Amino acid sequence: MIKRAHIRHFLAVADSGSFKQASARLHVTQPTVSTSIAELERLVGSPLFVRDRRHVRLTEPGGAFLPIARDLEAGFRRADQFGRPMQEQWPDLKLGVIPSVSGPLLERLARELAGNFGIELVEGDDRDLRGQLGSGKIQLALTLLGEDEQGPCARTLLEEPYVLVMPETHRFAGASLVAPQDIAGDIMIARRSCEVLQQTSRFFTDAGVRPRFALRSENEDRCMRMVAAGLGVTVAPLSLAPAGTATAEIAGYGLSRRLGLVRGAEFPAEAEERLAATLEIVSASLPSLARQSGAAPS
Repeated sequence: MIKRAHIRHFLAVADSGSFKQASARLHVTQPTVSTSIAELERLVGSPLFVRDRRHVRLTEPGGAFLPIARDLEAGFRRADQFGRPMQEQWPDLKLGVIPSVSGPLLERLARELAGNFGIELVEGDDRDLRGQLGSGKIQLALTLLGEDEQGPCARTLLEEPYVLVMPETHRFAGASLVAPQDIAGDIMIARRSCEVLQQTSRFFTDAGVRPRFALRSENEDRCMRMVAAGLGVTVAPLSLAPAGTATAEIAGYGLSRRLGLVRGAEFPAEAEERLAATLEIVSASLPSLARQSGAAPS
């Protein structure tokens, strides 16, 4: 007999394209997911996934079974609520957000989503948000995407480099490329919420740069405003650079990030079309908005 666990495991693998990611999302072991999928394949009488070294994809029977599984999971959720006192249906979408998403980008996304959903924002780092996705505490997360993370569960919104951000009056304002040794004497601002903080610190240490810091803070807005005020320079994603600053690439650094929306297994199937329509609008506007947020390297 097909159980709800079979359906949840199937949907998690289908949405993530990975047994490893599915198990992390559901907070179970990878063998548990593999065994569950094998049981489901025996019950339906067909292989549901093609497995290779890099990706897991649906077979033709798996693709046909996917909408059935989504309907079953939606039915299980309705059954869970049956007979319970009616409560105000808010929020119908909990959106997790990492701290380093710029205000303008989050505002645009939230504005478009709010037209179709009652939203509650939940802040956390990437690891925390992925844990909450797996446990069903949130349904969607705006976070960093891995190099091989793609498919229906992960939608890329923005790809951008990490750059040197400096006051617009800085001696290197207008430069397209700055060597780390060129700013060895500069005061810096430490963004403690930076996802690549350790790599960045190691890069400057290896280059012989040991800066002094005017501010160490997890508050992104405060850090960037202090750069604009002239207190120091920092390394940040391009979209975080505010008015009053200039940006340049750092020679030999080369780090970048991919921001996107990761959908959890608990995302309501009945909201798929609303989300897809919303993201078409958002995806078209976010790259230009990111360029407006910061002065792109020339």
